[in-house]
Amino acid sequence: MKLTLSTFAIVTLGGAFSVGSVAQAQTRLDLPYASQAAQVKQRVGVTDITITYHRPMVNGRKIWEGVVPMGKVWRGGANENTTFEVNTPVSIEGKPLAAGTYGLHMIPNADSWTVIFSKMSVAWGSYTYDQSEDALRVEAKPHPIEMEEALEYEFEDLKPDSVTVTMKWEKVAVPFRVSVDLNSTVIASIKNQMRGHAQYSWEEPNEAATFCLTRKIDLEDALKWADLSIQNEERFENLSTKADVLQALNRTDEAKKVRDHAMELGTPVQLYTYARGLQAQKRADEAITIFQSVAKRAPQTVFGHLAQARIKSAAGDFQAALTEAKAAEAAAPIDAQKQNIHALVTRLEQKQDINK
Repeated sequence: MKLTLSTFAIVTLGGAFSVGSVAQAQTRLDLPYASQAAQVKQRVGVTDITITYHRPMVNGRKIWEGVVPMGKVWRGGANENTTFEVNTPVSIEGKPLAAGTYGLHMIPNADSWTVIFSKMSVAWGSYTYDQSEDALRVEAKPHPIEMEEALEYEFEDLKPDSVTVTMKWEKVAVPFRVSVDLNSTVIASIKNQMRGHAQYSWEEPNEAATFCLTRKIDLEDALKWADLSIQNEERFENLSTKADVLQALNRTDEAKKVRDHAMELGTPVQLYTYARGLQAQKRADEAITIFQSVAKRAPQTVFGHLAQARIKSAAGDFQAALTEAKAAEAAAPIDAQKQNIHALVTRLEQKQDINK
């Protein structure tokens, strides 16, 4: 029998196919959705926060209590699940949420919205939502905004350890705060990285030790990483890092021994820069000692003159310090360096201590 389109429809209604399934198959082409796909991503510390969603348009419709019923679970977008993904543990409005990918749903109400993170993240919309699959629920306060034709998620009020995620559509915004434990997540990340190729260079272990040192956390691990860096390649940078870690651990005698060895390897610019770092840490006496070493080792260089200028300025001999600063300015090889040194000259002409 020759099948026409109409007889094909009749036959398939009784079999494995239907007219509807034929139409469904046609959507497998890469065709545009009315609610277009979007993805936004923000890193906080070493935590990546990714929201994947579809963006319905207002199109003149009544949204709240219209397209979106109040008091009922809503997918927070269009089409398949809106998803919220984090690669480390986080806190949402102060409540813990494990790393993973979650279906993001909301229950809108006039004064407070419920934001839901579901362990089911691959459903279509909220039609099969099951509260028993909730990983977390938090409350969020909506507030009015200017018209947003297309639904969107934005990252706002970024801080080193937190960010606000805001859903905006029509004239309503719903924000919720995502926070991370910066130190613990970074340390966990460092430990994972140190199991890979990073363990075989001097730079990465030194960076790891410096991170801990700067924040005064996990100092024993910092010492291990400083030693690993030195084992890979002994340098002024990692020796000075180890010395500072030992100092932070109150192992003063060991710190001095390592620092003295670092001074033997350091170039004038490295020593000068290190001394400036000590000044920033309010370790003025140690800084002056290193400036003296620079001045002795390379007296006629830019950094030798600068070191002598800082030594004399600290002693209150502004005229002698001015002479050294002018000599450093004259010896500087590039204009940018001359400009920076000239700022010191100006301060010394006003009899200001350039170490403060």
